Amino acid sequence: MAINPSASQTLSLNMKLLSNHDLGGFGGIGEGMGMSKTADGRRIMWLGHEGPPKNFTGVDVTDPAKPKMIVQTDLPHNKMRSNSLEVCGNYLIVAHQIRGTNPPDGPAGFDIWDISKPETPKKICHYDTSGPHSWGVHCVWCVDGEFVHMSSGAKDFEPNNPNDHQIYQIVDIRNPSKPVEAGRWWIPGQKKGETPLPRNPNFDNGYRPHNCMVYPQRPDRAYIGYIDGGVIILDISDKAHPKQVGSFNYSPPFNGFTHTAMPLFSRDILMVSDECVYDDGKDWPKLTWVFDMRNEKNIVPVSTLPLPPVEVFAKRGGRYGSHNMHENYPSPLSWRSDDIVVATFFNGGVRAYDLANPYQPKEIGYFVPGTPPMSPKGSAQINDVWIDDRGILFCGDRFTGGLYALEMNF
Repeated sequence: MAINPSASQTLSLNMKLLSNHDLGGFGGIGEGMGMSKTADGRRIMWLGHEGPPKNFTGVDVTDPAKPKMIVQTDLPHNKMRSNSLEVCGNYLIVAHQIRGTNPPDGPAGFDIWDISKPETPKKICHYDTSGPHSWGVHCVWCVDGEFVHMSSGAKDFEPNNPNDHQIYQIVDIRNPSKPVEAGRWWIPGQKKGETPLPRNPNFDNGYRPHNCMVYPQRPDRAYIGYIDGGVIILDISDKAHPKQVGSFNYSPPFNGFTHTAMPLFSRDILMVSDECVYDDGKDWPKLTWVFDMRNEKNIVPVSTLPLPPVEVFAKRGGRYGSHNMHENYPSPLSWRSDDIVVATFFNGGVRAYDLANPYQPKEIGYFVPGTPPMSPKGSAQINDVWIDDRGILFCGDRFTGGLYALEMNF
């Protein structure tokens, strides 16, 4: 299919738009998407916002063609963001990160909310990670309702380099009103007093974790995208003392910002995405890699997902390149596949790939919305994706486009 280079036109293949909700004019969705189900069977999609003034939003998507916003909350102040959230049963865990202040102003860390009555969520507690060198929590992950895995600064952690200000932390929330740290890990060289790490000469984005993912198939393993530290696999069987098992770093010569590491356990495959963080293709290529992880101590890249054409999308407006994936979240409400990967590419939209042959992934579908009203970048910027057990794909725009609901036809 020929692709029209105009950013104002919607492009699609094997994905059908069911609805689009602008979230009351606050359509900037971050990297936090998750679904809960009420006692009466309603499905609520929870969304973290890319930036202020909004904290999180709940949308009733029981009928994905007719979404209804049921609650929207505000941040304490405009120098913070709730970019990431996690839904685990009736818990909503919301990350809070401070930006633009030095020293950083609180609150920084994460909140736990009771969402059993979604129209009136109740905050259970705030877990504080603020400090003189901490900007708080960027990303949270929780699948068991017992431990939060996260990228965060800490009160007692001073980095060698200001770009290295977050580490991997495990927080015990078995008493949700009183979370306590269970363990932490960082790349040797991050901490003040350790031998400094080498810097990427082209794009120094720092050594720090982004997504920190743990699955019930291997509860003793954490799969981490470590930005300029590459992809890292940790043994967390002893949560108080995580140990590195395997790693791979392709930066340099590639431009860093390893974002997500998602295992496909039945295939011995590890999907790894980089994040594009600059506009107009400045840090191209930003790729989604396919790794062979039969030997987790020596993971090997074997292919990459085909990118949207650079000649069409690089100068289309805003970011162009890889970002997030549907993460096979182990919930009864989540769609999961070890054969099909669905990923987001900012102005390249959301795209699906068949990994029947992991050495030659094939694109089987995509959806690129037209430019949302009031978009500051002149194009859509699809940030994150979450697919439910009905096969309904939800994706969010980074700035103004809000929530899209799509039907997959593959």
